[in-house]
Amino acid sequence: MGRLNTIIFGIYFFSTSLFMVSIAALVCFFTAPFDPNRRILHYYASFWAMIYIYSNPWWRIRYEGRENIDPSKTYVLVANHTSFWDIWVLYGLYKPFKWVSKETIFNVPFVGLNMRLNQYVEIKRGDLKSIKEMMTTCKMWLNRGASIMLFPEGTRSEDGEIHHFRDGAFRLAVDCNVPVVPIIVKGTYEIFPKDSKALNFKSDIVVRVLKPVHPDEFDRSSGLMRKHVQELIMENYDELRGKKKITSDKH
Repeated sequence: MGRLNTIIFGIYFFSTSLFMVSIAALVCFFTAPFDPNRRILHYYASFWAMIYIYSNPWWRIRYEGRENIDPSKTYVLVANHTSFWDIWVLYGLYKPFKWVSKETIFNVPFVGLNMRLNQYVEIKRGDLKSIKEMMTTCKMWLNRGASIMLFPEGTRSEDGEIHHFRDGAFRLAVDCNVPVVPIIVKGTYEIFPKDSKALNFKSDIVVRVLKPVHPDEFDRSSGLMRKHVQELIMENYDELRGKKKITSDKH
């Protein structure tokens, strides 16, 4: 039954995406001349993504700490990554940012076109030249006042746990002198784990946004900053799963 429901959901998603991406193209056409960072188009993409979350009443979602992201400021946003569904629920923050995403997502029908219209940042995993180009592009957007969203683990977790963070996001924050905003996503692994063939249509999802962390707090060391942010995210993730209580106010 789970496989059948997944197929039905896939048909629903791709059939509606044809219409939604057509609207996205129109939004881009009419707003790009006065909205060079395409914030309006990103807000539309956020609405589009959340249609699929809200269409299933058994995906219950709660957002905490949205106020820690000021839309008028520029950040490097980092989140743990346990499921493809992380992307959809992070759109639900309704905050402007540019996704950094692997190249295969840009090839998904309709979704890839939306990614290109929004001028999100493409990366080819394991390709040094692509990584350098990604860093250059991200710095360009940050210097233009557009926030960037990355998954510092680099790929989805296979076991639902948080794994080693890479340095790129924190190097961007140091080089461009912008804060990092840690974000914790809990409950999406239960929906669609990596290598799963069927969706789970029942899950309690929480997205928790912590206060910004500035490079100056760590003597502009990307390594120290990375270690601190990973500890914050892991601690909050465990707390949300009921594995650990946070003893200090870190969010």
